[in-house]
Amino acid sequence: MNRLWLTIFALVFVWSAIRPFDTFTWFLEVSPAVIALLVLLATRKSFPLTGLVYTLILVHCVILMVGGHYTYAEVPLFDWIRDAFGLERNNYDKLGHFAQGFIPAMVAREILLRKGVINGRAWMNFMIVCFCLAVSAFYELVEWAVAEIVGGPAEAFLGTQGYIWDTQSDMAFAMAGAIIALLLLGKLHDRQLEGNGFLR
Repeated sequence: MNRLWLTIFALVFVWSAIRPFDTFTWFLEVSPAVIALLVLLATRKSFPLTGLVYTLILVHCVILMVGGHYTYAEVPLFDWIRDAFGLERNNYDKLGHFAQGFIPAMVAREILLRKGVINGRAWMNFMIVCFCLAVSAFYELVEWAVAEIVGGPAEAFLGTQGYIWDTQSDMAFAMAGAIIALLLLGKLHDRQLEGNGFLR
């Protein structure tokens, strides 16, 4: 985590806060990014992460803040993709849920490897995918709770766009993201862990 990381985060955060589509939705969507920032600042000396994981976390924060600014159903680029390819809905939320598996998988991988929590890579990968599914399911429960508490104003936060299988597909995208991250980035992550002296 360096000045460039913080600068990009701050710039996107300020941009996202300027006249968002819906202020309540912006607050809900951006809150996880702010919490992540606070956790990273608190642990940057006691438990610094690899450059790969810091970069992935920043990407996830940007996805959250863009979604917060427009709402996940109204991101203009994904409106264009919908229209250009004849899709039925704006699928920015699916990118968000894919990231919800892809990025936490690498965060969990780093913590588990460095702490030596699980013996054996196969069991570790299995537990990481389970963890990401749990995170995704918990997020769906949060969405449900918010909808029950506030009613109509939560519609933009839910972003279902009339798709009855939205919750299930969200979790499927998170699971796919976790599996793909482990397959694609495992070796690169190992090299960074070893290069930083975090893994021997």
